[in-house]
Amino acid sequence: MDTAIASVSQSPFGLKTRPICSYLTSGSVSALGFSLPGSKCPIFARRGQVLIAKASVSVEQKTETRTAVIRIGTRGSPLALAQAYETRNKLIESHPELAEEGAIQIVIIKTTGDKILSQPLADIGGKGLFTKEIDEALINSEIDIAVHSMKDVPTYLPEKIILPCNLPREDVRDAFICLTAVSLAELPAGSTVGTASLRRKSQLLNRYPSLKVLENFRGNVQTRLRKLNEGVVQATLLALAGLKRLNMTENVTSVLSIDDMLPAVAQGAIGIACRSDDDKMASYLASLNHEDTRLAVACERAFLEKLEGSCRTPIAGYASRDANGDCIFKALVASPDGAQVLETSREGPYICNDMIKMGVDAGEELLLRAGPGFFNR
Repeated sequence: MDTAIASVSQSPFGLKTRPICSYLTSGSVSALGFSLPGSKCPIFARRGQVLIAKASVSVEQKTETRTAVIRIGTRGSPLALAQAYETRNKLIESHPELAEEGAIQIVIIKTTGDKILSQPLADIGGKGLFTKEIDEALINSEIDIAVHSMKDVPTYLPEKIILPCNLPREDVRDAFICLTAVSLAELPAGSTVGTASLRRKSQLLNRYPSLKVLENFRGNVQTRLRKLNEGVVQATLLALAGLKRLNMTENVTSVLSIDDMLPAVAQGAIGIACRSDDDKMASYLASLNHEDTRLAVACERAFLEKLEGSCRTPIAGYASRDANGDCIFKALVASPDGAQVLETSREGPYICNDMIKMGVDAGEELLLRAGPGFFNR
């Protein structure tokens, strides 16, 4: 396992599994794509109409003079680091004693999904490839908590790990980024849109069958913007949440509505895991948890679990509060070619058990309507 320890001070910025419902109960870093607080060095360069990051990553490793109170495990991408620092900052806000020099370390762990970029995720094992090594480090007590993008977390968690905390959810919508058109509707027939997401591909082709999709358009946000600038594709779609966390919304051409592009399950949500027997870390995380987000994510992941969703299946789901404070859950499944999209929705109390039931019921309905072989078209 490849790791690097980022010292955080006050000034700079085969496992056994268990189902989703179980988790409900129980040195400085300079990184591509964002500036750390206190940094005076700009790391963006403008090319055309899209800002891209200069190709430089520096991780300074140094020996700590004290043992960290909390070691935060994370991937090393700019977005993952931004989320780790957001977690660190919220911990310090809630627990000022953690602002002491060396109290928090950020441990960068390179996952298999980060190493293999030439193949689709589905061909190399699916989304768990972005969490497996981090889970192992947590179980082995090499880190104390793990910060994840929730849409990357499998519906089954390894034994000895719980995920009791979600930070407040960011904007769940997808962003359209293009140098020549202001919307998908204005792209000329035959234009190529780059995305590694089957969810985006299927919904896009369902609405705009005259467009083409470049699959396996993988890499971090900066890599995808670079490919767009180089003309590899005419447009791309990215999660608006990630662009906001990276302070890169100036790249957004337009934002797709929920009706135009239903988001991925748990899109825009950050999840923080710890060991099931670590009461101290569980207490820290309890102080950060945003319950509305946790319940929405639980509803969506119950839906995904029922469908046994993976990177090979175009699935979307979004739970939110309506004007009356109740839950409205919208969901869909699609054939990979976008020829058919099946949609459903549920409404009910914004209460954990009711919301999980909504997700399960929606999954059962769509499984029945889709029938065998639907995802193999």
